[in-house]
This record gives sequence, C-alpha cells and structure tokens, in this order.
Amino acid sequence: MIKERVLGCLEAGDVNKDSRLLMQAILDYERWVTMVKERGRRHSCLRYTRILIDFLYYVIHNGIPWEDMFNFDTLKAFQRYSGFKWARLALESLSDYLYRQGRINQSLRISRPKHHLPEVYEHYLLYHKQTLQVTQETIKCVRRILIRFHGYMERNALALPDLKLEHLHSFLAEFKAGRSTLKTYRHHLRGFLKYLYHERGIIKKDLAGLLVGPPMFTQVKPPRFLHSEEVKRLFLSLKTDTPYDILTYAIVHITYALGLRPVEVSRITFGDISFRKCEIALKDRKADNPITLPLPGQTIRAIALYIVKARPQSRQRHLFLTSHPPFRPIDSGTVQRVISKAMKNAGLNSTPHWLRHTYAQNLLDMGRSIYEIKEMLGHQDIQSSRAYLHVHTRLMRKVLFNEEL
Repeated sequence: MIKERVLGCLEAGDVNKDSRLLMQAILDYERWVTMVKERGRRHSCLRYTRILIDFLYYVIHNGIPWEDMFNFDTLKAFQRYSGFKWARLALESLSDYLYRQGRINQSLRISRPKHHLPEVYEHYLLYHKQTLQVTQETIKCVRRILIRFHGYMERNALALPDLKLEHLHSFLAEFKAGRSTLKTYRHHLRGFLKYLYHERGIIKKDLAGLLVGPPMFTQVKPPRFLHSEEVKRLFLSLKTDTPYDILTYAIVHITYALGLRPVEVSRITFGDISFRKCEIALKDRKADNPITLPLPGQTIRAIALYIVKARPQSRQRHLFLTSHPPFRPIDSGTVQRVISKAMKNAGLNSTPHWLRHTYAQNLLDMGRSIYEIKEMLGHQDIQSSRAYLHVHTRLMRKVLFNEEL
C-alpha cells in the first residue's frame, strides 16, 4: 500500500534526485519494519504511513535537498505544515533507520537539542538533585515542568521577582490534565518557589504554602501496610532456587527489615555494610540524611546468600547488579519490579512501598517516638512521619480508652 502511494507522488510534479532518495528511503524503511518481529514497531509504522507520505509531498513541493531533510528546522516547519500529532516521532523513527544504515550523518532523535533554562532554573535543578538525592527521572520531570513555566513567564513578559499567586494559578489553568497530574505540577512548583524565597531571596513572599489544590477530603488515604499474616505469607512464598529468586529474597528482606526506599536499596555498596558489626550505613539518602541502622541476622544471611550464590563476578562495588553482562548496578525501577512480582506471587494486592509502611508500623509497635521514626525513615518533613499515627489502631485505643488489644 505504501509503495503505491509513494509512486503516486511522481504525479505531484517534477521529482528531483533528492526527492527520489527520500522515496526510496521510505520504501526501504517500510520493508525493514515489516521484517521486524516487534508488534509495536509494525503498529507504529502503519501509524506513520500517512505522515511520511505527507512529508514526501512537502519535500517535493518545497524542493528541499537531501542534506536538509533531517534537521530540526525542517522538522519544525513540517510540524507546522502538517498538524499531525505524531509528525516528530515519525521523522525521528525514519531518521534513526537511515542513520543506522549510514545514509545520513545524524539521527533527529540523537541530536535533539536540549532545553537550556536561565541560570536560576539550572541552579535549582542542581540544588534539587544534590539536596534531595532524587533520581534522574525525577529531575527530567521537574525540568519539563520548569520549561513550561518559563515559557509561560516569557509569553506574559513576567520576571520572577514580580511573581504572584494569581500567575501560578493562571499557569496551572493552561493544562487540561487530571487531578493527579496537576498535583505533581503543584508539588514541583512549590519546591521551586521555596528555593526562590529561602535560598535566593528572589521573591519577597513564600508562595509555596499558598499554592494548594481544591479540597480532596474524600481522597485522603493513610499509608497502607501489611498485617502480620500477610508478612508471613510473603516470606513463605520466597524461594532460593534460581539467582533471580535469591536476588528477590535478599531485596525483600532488606526492604522489610530497614524500611528503605527502592532507590536506597539500589545504591547500597559493599562499603556500606559491616558484617562484623551487623550494621549498614546509609550515606547517600534523600534529604541528605545519613544514618547507620542495625542489620538483623536473617537479613545478613540473605545478603550473604546473594553474594555467594547469585551475584555476578564483577569489580562493581554496588551490592545488587544486573544479571546479564555488562553487569551494572540495578536501578530503583528494577527494585520495585522485583518486590511487586514477589507480592503478586504471594497473592498480595499491594505495592513495594507497603513494606516501608509496615516498617514504620513496627517501629510504632516498639514504642519509638515520631522523631526517631522520622530519622529512621529518612523523612525531610516530620508531617510525613505523622501520617503513620493515623493508622496505628492499637496505639490510639490504648491512649484513648486504656485498652490493650
């Protein structure tokens, strides 16, 4: 089908050598995609067919030479001309194929220009990454929001010192997004506003506390955790038959025993663990809040089993590595997937963070104060720790009714 449509372009007018090169490139790309086994790539090609034909007409009509077809000026001009939602992705996919074939010098996807924000924004991103120890994906998310916010400021000829609450609400009103997405926008904007007020003194009023969404009383949910019988079911379901089973066994034990975030589990190194003292030092932690925690005997045995039976031979100092070469430290997403799969195998309808919440409940049961829990969980704000008090039924009944359950 695409072949007939490409050949039909011959009737559009004079077709020069460069346009014929693009015709052949589109035909070769279509043949290559049909040979690829991935269903998603074939589906994308069908979606891109109309776009690539439209691009061919555009090139012929404007007499664009081959060397100028796959640059960002042409891409932007074609996006304005075509109005297709997937125009950028279609041309990036075609340019990827041609780049791998050696037919163009650089792929549009590889050479995609980065958005450089003004200095104060870039400094905030660096500050945010260093102080909160967040992942690179989080920084990318914050950058996308700040790019849009900076664009809003420029369109309205606003400077940061002139920023008011009504400007923030006007910016958020531009987005036809769901409640959870707007909540994310407000959260990251509040962080930037705090930085502008407390660290740089650029704005004269702390607007962060005023930037709130509509009341969400019906959606307020306390942290959810595993009950004792669910914890038993989870650990009874763990196996040690394969290297992956042993990896799962060690990660679940560490997360449950220490209440760590997935990113903290992924960052553990051999230098953090003292087998002689039965301790682990968490240095690279969110909010720059290092702490040394005791390691239970069962957790130490789980770590030792992983090192001896499942960990690949590598000079890497990180404890947990990928199972296939080149062996690299696992990321937080892998930790979440490992725990989620273990919970699913145990028949639990829960998420990895439930283990962290369960750890907090265990601390409350042991009589630890809310301030101790804040330090052990690595919370930046004690309000995050207070949330656990709302679900500690036994403690509440003991205080209110002098009852022991």
